[in-house]
Formats: sequence, structure tokens, C-alpha cells
Amino acid sequence: MSSLKQFFKDTVIYGISAVLPRAINIFLVKLHTSTLQADKYAINTDYYVYAAYFNALLTYGMETAFFRFFSKEKEKGKVISTAFLSLLFTTFLFLCTTLIYSNNLATFFGFNTSLFFKLLIWTITLDTLVVIPYAYLRVTNKPVRFTVFKIVNILIFALLNVFFLWFIPYAIKNTISLPRFIVDYYNSQPKVIHIFVSGTIASATTFILLFPIVFKFRFSFDLVLLKRMLRYSLPIMVGGLAFVTNENLDKLLLGNLIGKEQMGIYAACYKLGVFMTLYIMAFRLGAEPFFFNQAEKKNAKETYANILTWFIILGAFFMLVVVVFIDLFATILLGKPEYFEALHIVPIILLANLFLGVYNNLSIWYKLTDKTSYGMYFSVTGAVITIFFNLIMIPKIGFIASAWATVITYGFMMVISYLIGKKHYPVPYQLKKVSFYTFFAVGLSWISFSYFRENLWFSLSAIFSYFACIYFLEKTTIKQLLKR
Repeated sequence: MSSLKQFFKDTVIYGISAVLPRAINIFLVKLHTSTLQADKYAINTDYYVYAAYFNALLTYGMETAFFRFFSKEKEKGKVISTAFLSLLFTTFLFLCTTLIYSNNLATFFGFNTSLFFKLLIWTITLDTLVVIPYAYLRVTNKPVRFTVFKIVNILIFALLNVFFLWFIPYAIKNTISLPRFIVDYYNSQPKVIHIFVSGTIASATTFILLFPIVFKFRFSFDLVLLKRMLRYSLPIMVGGLAFVTNENLDKLLLGNLIGKEQMGIYAACYKLGVFMTLYIMAFRLGAEPFFFNQAEKKNAKETYANILTWFIILGAFFMLVVVVFIDLFATILLGKPEYFEALHIVPIILLANLFLGVYNNLSIWYKLTDKTSYGMYFSVTGAVITIFFNLIMIPKIGFIASAWATVITYGFMMVISYLIGKKHYPVPYQLKKVSFYTFFAVGLSWISFSYFRENLWFSLSAIFSYFACIYFLEKTTIKQLLKR
């Protein structure tokens, strides 16, 4: 129980670093949707889809490999420096190559100007170079410093967004004096580029703040160690690219198959599922180093099982809260009624993300047994399902097809990982209990969305019923966790 309490403590701190930035991003959605038309918002979506692909490609699973080898190798410094120098070399090569061919690549990726693409490249480069410093803070149990750096990044990004997209137009409209070069720059550029500039400046600031950590490393490159790390990490990279496909290809396909405006509407409503994404991210930040550090302990498997149970309990709760108050969240975060057209995708996306979170929990078996190729197989198969389902069904039923493709894909990955994991690294998961919590929350969500939209009394009753169920079934564990 003590290890479980420590895990929750660290996860709460990491949760701040995950939740606060994304929470601020959620509120930026309204600024973006009120400032940009749906088709222009789609450009913003495309930009960050490509960023996700480049991120998975440039990190090539080295972060997870770093955690694995740091936990089992005696020479920790060699693991740190080898991982960092490897990423430094490949990132520098990527930066030089893409900048040389930036005009051609910008056209290939569908950007109207090469400046969009150059901003993307610089942002991704800076973000990649801080992967190992961030991982070092996590593995050495420094969640507070990790969180501070994350918060600084998002605050800079948010303040610049507000400055470019709200304050400058407000100042111009109300004849508030501004430096001429700022006004000229603002008027000469499409509005969406200010979001990208804000991201690049925020990434550069984080890089400057984190770079001193690099000098704590004792540089000693080990080619033999790198080969071992790459054998572990490259399947994770392929799996990561497939995962990005599962998460983002739907938006690219929607733009091509039914138009940028419909894609923009779908993408905006998709972001209401970010509440579950926040929860999963906070959990993952604390869980990944924790799982590796617990691997050699006698009761490790029981700990993993308990963590999955509580992950589902809390995840199902977040899903229920978002669904019963979905119209309130949409009004606050989306702003324009034109974006409400896709609200019915939100419950499906929330359930899909819950499945994804469970899959992330289950993935510990192939990471601890060094069978990361299984993760690659699962993700690639999921990507194939995503691609074919979207291509076949989007022309028939529109963007709802993309939501169903997501839940089917992550549901498949979750089930197949569990079934194969039982053979290689059996963990005593409490299947009956977690299934009950999931179905109970899904049932309440479905009733609320289908029959009691905007009914405050039913919404509160549904939440109270779920809480009462948790307390009745888990009161012994809850009391133990609350003990000092």
C-alpha cells in the first residue's frame, strides 16, 4: 500500500504538469475558434498533426528505452549521455536537411508558405532536444522541477496567443498605441501563424531553461549500449508512429474527404475529449518510471493490478462528468455554435481514450520483458484498422465514422494486449470489478446524453450514484490510502 500511496503522490504532482498546460490549452480553443474560421482552424490542426508525427519519428522510442536501461544498468551516466548524444546527432541532421529543402517540403505537406514549415521544424527540434533532460528529472524523482518547466512553457505559449490574437486586435480597434513594427507584422501575416510563432518561442524558452541540466551529464558515448537501446526503442518508434496515425489520421482524411470546414468542426469537438487525455497523460508521466522501478519488487504484479483498477475507477468518473455536463463544457470552451454540430462524437472519444489508457497500463508487460516488438504489432494493426474504417465509412456517415474508428481501434489494442500479455507476464488484474465500473459509467453516460441532456438533477444524481458505488466497494482501500 505504501508504494501505491507514493505512486499517487508523484502522479498528482505530475498531473499538475499535464493538467495545467492542457487546461490552459482548452481555454485557448475558444480563443482560436472565435478568432479563426473553421477552415483556418483546420490549418492549425494539420500543423499539430504533423508535429506529432515528427515527434514520434525524431525521438524514436529513446525516452522509454532510457527509463528501461536506467533502471537496469549500473553505469547510469553512460545511459544518460548515450541517449542524449544519439538524439542530438539525429536531430541536428534532421534540422539541416529539412531547412535546406524547406520550400519543397512545405509544398509537399500542403502549407501555403514555407514559414509555416520552418516554424514547425524549429519547434520540433527544440522539443526533441529536451526529451532526455525531462526524462532525467522524472527518473531521478524530481517531479516539482519537471512541473515548473512545463508550466513555464505553457504560460509563455498562452500569453503570446492572447497577445497576438486578442490584445493586438483589441488595441488596433480601440486606437491604443502600439509599436509600428508589431502592427505591421500582425497585419502582414495570416492570423493562424501567430499560434505557431507562440509555440516556437515557448519551446525555445524551455530549451534554454533545461539546457543547463545537460552539463550535469558525464559525456561518454557507448556504441554497444546504443545498439542495445535501439533494438529496444525502434519498435516503440514504429508503434508511436502508428499511434499518431490512430490519433490524427482521421483529421487529415476528413479534410480531404468531406472538407476542411467539417474537419475543423470535428477537431474542435474532439478536443473536449482532452479531459480524458489529461488524465492519461498525468498517469503516464508518473507511471512509466514508477513501473520500471517497481519491477524487481516481490509484489510488483499486485501493485500493477491495483493501479489499473484505480485508473479505471477515476477514468470512468472523468468520462461521466464530461458527458453529463457536455453542453456546459461546449458553451464555455468552443464558443461558436457552428462547432456544436459534432458534440455527439465526444462520448465516443472519451470511451476510446479510456481504452487507450488501459492499453498503456497493460503495455508494461512487453516493456519489462523487452518484447517491445509486440507494442509495434499492436499499434500497426490498430493503424490499419483506423485507415480502412475511415476510408470506407467517412463517405457514408461523415465524421462520426472517425470517432467509431478510434474506439474500435483502441478497444482492439486493449483486448489483444491483455490476452497476449497473460502468456508472457501474467498480472492478476481484477477484471470483474473494472468491467463493472466501466459499464456502470458508460450506462449512466448514455442515459444522460440520450434522454437527460442539460438536466442538472439527473447529472448530479448520476455522479452521486457513481461515487456511492465506489465508496461502498472500495471503502477499505480508500481508508488505507487516506492514512498518513
